[in-house]
Amino acid sequence: MHTATDSVMTVKEVADYLRVNQRTVYRLAVDRKLPGFKVGTTWRFKRADIDRWIDAQAASGLPEREQASAR
Repeated sequence: MHTATDSVMTVKEVADYLRVNQRTVYRLAVDRKLPGFKVGTTWRFKRADIDRWIDAQAASGLPEREQASAR
């Protein structure tokens, strides 16, 4: 049985989820800044990987002392 955290998302779904343009998702994926994989010629993204990426992005924006206390 699949849960929402192990679902696979399309570029459009990730763009909607992140509230960014689809071109941004493509650019980040091609630059390997967003975790994803290709199935044939189309990009796919695991929701759990995207959620971890969001957490890492949020943590990297914190001042160093706040990062330590967030752990």
